Amino acid sequence: MSRRSHDLALVAVFAGVIAALGLVPAVSVPGFPVPLTLQSMGVVLAGAVLGARRGAASVLLFLALVAVGLPLLAGGRGGLGVFATASVGFLLVWPFVAALVGWLTERRGAPYQVRWGIPINLVGGMGLMYIGGWLGMVTVGGLSLPAAITATAIFLPGDAIKLVVAAFVAAAVHRALPDLLPVSDTADAPVAVGA
Repeated sequence: MSRRSHDLALVAVFAGVIAALGLVPAVSVPGFPVPLTLQSMGVVLAGAVLGARRGAASVLLFLALVAVGLPLLAGGRGGLGVFATASVGFLLVWPFVAALVGWLTERRGAPYQVRWGIPINLVGGMGLMYIGGWLGMVTVGGLSLPAAITATAIFLPGDAIKLVVAAFVAAAVHRALPDLLPVSDTADAPVAVGA
């Protein structure tokens, strides 16, 4: 299989992973317009496993399929209408989340290390995802920024757990497929003992 075909296959597989995570029922919290789903974990996982370019491409493919009407979002939602809801900020920032997590993961390189994957997922992934989500809730949902931040606070612990789990899943995938990341120049070198 050519490198290009290999990359396209990985992009398609991860678009499918994100879609499959949408089959897990979304959790709706009264008074909060955006449901909690596992799909955000799939977005971060795409970046952590595939890297910046392929991770972002898989999310863009997923969003294109949603836009043409496939009911791939949690709760069976799809079509252009989902991009006019308060959750639009989360959706539109997903490719950038995958790209940022992938870029940071690539900078660390192989072998993938959970101790670096967790902060990358939490700071890069969750941080950017919430910034995009808040902007969508402010511009489309009509909330003030403080109200958007307050409304999402209930989801922070659950999202943090999902992204820690994503680091462990990414580590398992990288053990099985060690050629997905470039070899690290910054990986911790063994310390020599003795003189």
